[in-house]
Amino acid sequence: MSKVIRVLIVDDSAYVRKVVRQMLSRSPFIEVVGTAHDGKDALEQIEKLNPDVVTLDLIMPEMEGVEFLKHQMAKHPIPVVVVSIADEGGERVLAALDAGAVDFVQKPTALATDKMYDISDELIDKVKAAAHVPLNRLPVQAPSPLVLVEKPMTPSPVSSQALEMIVIGISTGGPQALAYAIPQLPADFPLPIAVVLHMPIGYTKMYAERLNGLSALEVIEAAEGDEVRPGRVMIAPAGRHLTFVRQPNGQVLAHLEARPFDMLHRPSVDVLFQSAAEVYGSHLLGVVMTGMGSDGKQGSAWIKSHGGLVYTEDESSCVVYGMPRSVVEAGLSDRRISLQYLPSTLIHLATSGV
Repeated sequence: MSKVIRVLIVDDSAYVRKVVRQMLSRSPFIEVVGTAHDGKDALEQIEKLNPDVVTLDLIMPEMEGVEFLKHQMAKHPIPVVVVSIADEGGERVLAALDAGAVDFVQKPTALATDKMYDISDELIDKVKAAAHVPLNRLPVQAPSPLVLVEKPMTPSPVSSQALEMIVIGISTGGPQALAYAIPQLPADFPLPIAVVLHMPIGYTKMYAERLNGLSALEVIEAAEGDEVRPGRVMIAPAGRHLTFVRQPNGQVLAHLEARPFDMLHRPSVDVLFQSAAEVYGSHLLGVVMTGMGSDGKQGSAWIKSHGGLVYTEDESSCVVYGMPRSVVEAGLSDRRISLQYLPSTLIHLATSGV
């Protein structure tokens, strides 16, 4: 880190403000420069303090979090990490992401404030990542109808048969990126898509329902035994790994499980990619998109070893160029592509073959 990150904490609870300050102060790269008790207060404090990042509660008096975001982003965009209670604020979290929040951390329930310290490492990591996010890379909702503006397709460096499946791994910036890309795919899109999106428990079902409402494709939170079929987008449920099982009749079904337990994320992109590679072999495309860390690197190696293709989101459109970078630096990416060209590229591959 080249400089200390100046943070403003916004929460109506004095206890939470104190705890968040203590958590962030564990990092030598973060300085808490102030606090605010609601959105209106936060707008004033930002004017005075000019922080690098804001941590934001959503359920507050006077001016709640989403309203604050709309005012602040229209006036002067600033990286915001939402810290919210899932069971009370799930809809608000998705609305906050739509309004320009970079990421979010699931706050323990109001009855478990003693567990606040459990989110310390996650909060520090996300604040540090948010400080370096180019806010102009947060995608807006997909244009409609899709205008197929694509860079000239370059021949694939790998010879492969027709695709049968697309798997996507994505994290920070993922809700916004998927809401941009998936609605641009037509109702007759001929391939199934499976997605691992790093979200806390309590959000993936709600997010899938919202994305389904925006899309011509069917978007669902994957459940045990769901059929993998063309035109269906399956989002792995938070807390369970998504894998596949091919039946004797050739049908492929979704299988959910907690194992392996030693993964940093559950669901894991690596687990999804490995299972898909074993089931679909060379008929598979893996796409690693914006996100922190390296989840997807090992899975990409599995896809390549089975003859499949791996694409990565180009750094120019990533909110956080972490997961794609790990794949590129390992020499596993067949092509790097900007988010704006991803929908038309997938349509081209699905309808014309690799």
